[in-house]
Amino acid sequence: MSELTGLRAIVTGGASGIGAHTAQLLSARGAEVCVLDLEPQGVPQPMRGYRADVGDGTSVHTAVENAVTAMGGLDILVNNAGIGAVGTVEDNPDEQWHRVLDVNVLGIVRSTRAALPHLRASRHAAVVNVCSIAATAGLPQRALYSASKGAVLSLTLAMAADHVREGIRVNCVNPGTVDTPWVSHLLDATDDPASERASLSARQPHGRLVSADEVAAAIAYLAGPLAGSTTGTALAVDGGMAGLRLRPTPN
Repeated sequence: MSELTGLRAIVTGGASGIGAHTAQLLSARGAEVCVLDLEPQGVPQPMRGYRADVGDGTSVHTAVENAVTAMGGLDILVNNAGIGAVGTVEDNPDEQWHRVLDVNVLGIVRSTRAALPHLRASRHAAVVNVCSIAATAGLPQRALYSASKGAVLSLTLAMAADHVREGIRVNCVNPGTVDTPWVSHLLDATDDPASERASLSARQPHGRLVSADEVAAAIAYLAGPLAGSTTGTALAVDGGMAGLRLRPTPN
C-alpha cells in the first residue's frame, strides 16, 4: 500500500508541465486523481480528465462536482493552473493585468471555493497552491507575474488560518525557474536561447533549472499524511535561490 492510497485528488492545469507531473506522481503513489484543464483529452488512465477554465466560476464548479461524484469525495486539491507574463510595469496593458490576476489568483479562489464543502468532509484534507520564487525575489521583466504570485503567497497564508480548525491544511510550493514548455517557449523567443538558458541556470545556486518532477515531489509531500503538521508554509524548490548568497566563482 502506498502513502496516498485511498485519497482522492484534483489537480488544476494538470494536463501539462508541473501539473501533469504532479497528477502522475499522486496517481503513482496510490491516489485517485482527476485533472481539470482547458485541454484534458490526453490525460492518461487511470486518471480522469475534465474540461475546466479557472477563469470561469461556473466551469470550475461543474468540473469539481463531476470529479467529486466520480471519485466519491475529495481529499486533496492542487491549485496549479496559471499563466505567465513578461515585462515591466510599463509593458503590460490593463487588460493583461486583469487576465493574469484573474487566472493566477482568482482561479485559486474559484477552485478552492468549489472544493471546500467536499474537503470539509475529508479526514485528510490538503490544499497545495503552486506559487513561485517570483513571490519573494525581485526578478527582472516579471512585474505582472510577480504581483500575481505575491498574491498567491498571501492568499495561501490567509487560507491556512481560515481553515486549519476545519482540519484543512493549506500550503504552497515556490519553485525557481522550472524546465517546462512555457520556459522553453520564452527561451525560444530570445535572440540566443542557449545563452539565455545558461543565464537562468546560473542564477540558481545549484547551477541548473529545476525539474518538474522535483516540484511534483514537493507538492506530493505537502499533500500527503506525513505533512500532517505542516500548514501555512511556503516550500522553496529553487536550488537555493531564495536563501543562499554564494561568493562569485573565481575566474
